[in-house]
Amino acid sequence: MMDNGFPLTTEPNILKELVAQPNMVSKMLNVMTGKSSTIGSKLPDATASFVPWRTTIVKDASNEVYVNIVEELDACVNREGVLVKCEACGEIEVNSSLPGLPELTLSFANPTIINDVRFHPCVRFRPWESNQILSFVPPDGQFKLMSYRVKKLKTTPIYVKPQLSSDSGNCRVHVMVGIRNDPGKPIDSIIVQFQLPPLIASADLTANHGTVDILADQTCVWTIGHIPKDKAPSLSGNLRLEEGLAHLHAFPIFQVKFRIMGAALSGLQIDKLDVKNTPSAPYKGFRAQTQAGRYEVRS
Repeated sequence: MMDNGFPLTTEPNILKELVAQPNMVSKMLNVMTGKSSTIGSKLPDATASFVPWRTTIVKDASNEVYVNIVEELDACVNREGVLVKCEACGEIEVNSSLPGLPELTLSFANPTIINDVRFHPCVRFRPWESNQILSFVPPDGQFKLMSYRVKKLKTTPIYVKPQLSSDSGNCRVHVMVGIRNDPGKPIDSIIVQFQLPPLIASADLTANHGTVDILADQTCVWTIGHIPKDKAPSLSGNLRLEEGLAHLHAFPIFQVKFRIMGAALSGLQIDKLDVKNTPSAPYKGFRAQTQAGRYEVRS
């Protein structure tokens, strides 16, 4: 980067080598020599490299590479139970421990479904533009290779059905949770939470599965965990309105959290990963994970 005619180094890999981390020995030397700078006097070799994001000498390379698909599902369900919006925001995370200067090529089985892509600087843009293939020399260690978005998904893995009715100073609450579209992997860490409406004098809520807690900020947190096979989790109870109020005028929005290990709900699939310029064939591992992002259910 050039700023007012001065070259600036912004690559984290180079900065880590250029600016030494403080330790006890460096502190003692600074006291003895009167110097306070931790910046090295010599530029790292990667400064002149065509792959500045990669260290010139990779130590303790175990000849392994792991690729993880990590997605967040954003959804909005209206009061009638209709799915208004559903999309997945994902990242491709890579953990590389390869010796030398490896050349990696990653391809997807269905690359046409992804939109709004953003790449790490190591990705060559032309192979992606022509064939939707990721060609790159990876940094050493863990990094985010790309981010993307998959729009207009048709369904969600679980459903949340809230029912609220208000009269005579009371609001009856009943919420059911169940599996709508089984992803083939366990759905766990399920949490349903909502903000208690204003002007609520007291709340009496119970669940047939999991625990219900009302926090100091008037947030009701229903921790379900996983959905049992023998019953559908449900929460029910009564909200008592303050004196003088007959009906509840503002109904809450339910926030849903969950996690699915081993599945990418967008449907994105890795076709193959080719690794070249390594002394021997490396070990390659793949994993997928989906969790709820901004998942709202109106009541």
